[in-house]
Amino acid sequence: MHHAPMIEAFFDEPTGTISYLVADPATREAAVIDPVLDFDAASGKADARSAIRILDAARTKGWRIVMVLETHAHADHLSAAPFIKAHTGAWIGIGEHIRTVQRIFRPVFAMDDLATDGSDFDRLFVDGEQFALGELTIEVMHVPGHTPADVAYRISDAVFA
Repeated sequence: MHHAPMIEAFFDEPTGTISYLVADPATREAAVIDPVLDFDAASGKADARSAIRILDAARTKGWRIVMVLETHAHADHLSAAPFIKAHTGAWIGIGEHIRTVQRIFRPVFAMDDLATDGSDFDRLFVDGEQFALGELTIEVMHVPGHTPADVAYRISDAVFA
């Protein structure tokens, strides 16, 4: 049976990033796409208020977050994926070409402790891979551009890039 996902968008003005909460109406399982961890450059402090808004929205709607999907390695914001994973048990996925980006980022940013094998993520997706969110099917599309590792996720007639 084909049905449309339930979608709520969250705009982060400082970074211009849109995070999405996407749920299957049949099972109420949900995915978070590109969650933002808030960072104040002036103080050097990070907090999770944007991620907490997403967690609160899911709780209010009775949606159970089971996965966090990253479209790419973000240079414009910090990811709240580990924070959401810690609070929900959700797994984190990203395109398999993240390894290429990690190999580039490591020396550029002097990040000697950065793994370059993708092991910071629970799943590495290949182009065309499909997996389930409840009764919905998510298709992974490799769309290099912003980074060589960019992916988009097609869920029904919606595409998240």
